[in-house]
Amino acid sequence: MIKIAISGKGGVGKTTLSGTLARLFARKGYDVLAIDADPSMNLASALGIKNPPRPLTEFKELIDERAGGPAGVFKLNPKVDDIVGKFGVTGPDNVKLLVMGTIERGGSGCMCPASSFLKALMRHVILKLNSVVILDMEAGVEHLGRGTTKGIDYMLIVVEPGARSIETAGRIAELARHIDIHKFGAVINKAGSEVKDIEDKLKEYDIPVIGVIPFDTALVQADMDNIAPIDKSGPAILAIKDIFEKLSEGLP
Repeated sequence: MIKIAISGKGGVGKTTLSGTLARLFARKGYDVLAIDADPSMNLASALGIKNPPRPLTEFKELIDERAGGPAGVFKLNPKVDDIVGKFGVTGPDNVKLLVMGTIERGGSGCMCPASSFLKALMRHVILKLNSVVILDMEAGVEHLGRGTTKGIDYMLIVVEPGARSIETAGRIAELARHIDIHKFGAVINKAGSEVKDIEDKLKEYDIPVIGVIPFDTALVQADMDNIAPIDKSGPAILAIKDIFEKLSEGLP
């Protein structure tokens, strides 16, 4: 099954893309797990889930039991194969959602039981779970260690008009290549007449564009109405459906 990581600068629309793609895969009959690995934790609303699961990092006792140890020692391979079943919440179209949560990072390169636990869970869902997995990530590849990247089939980098967004896309692509992710593409969101200029700048980073999503007031209205974007059809959702068709080509 396909595993897709979605990244980009904050506020560019990666959560809308993540939630909509997850629902579209589910409507095609696939078993879908959506993972909210972004500190803002908004994927539930993009999926149409009114009562999202608690972030996994809030289960301190579970994490200490599975990944902790005496005198600050922690297990590198804690038991995680039951986590999706126990802590995932099922929403519309039977999409299952897990929320990772955030880790307090004391100093550089923090490693702790919570970090060990989340990394082990990520390895499990990417490498062993026989489901479509959609990862809504923070702006970077921090959640993906070298042990999991071989399981990522596609990284989508969401870009909006603006120099910072394009520069962030370039950094993400560079980091992705360093950890052996080589199949990725950009999705230009909130697009207007500047699409050609953005495409040209992304070419400088060797990032192909696989989709363009127009600015759509229907998405703004969906947010105001507190409903999932996919339930408020408009040109943006039609564009995401085109991206979905490209991603799902060749899947059984």
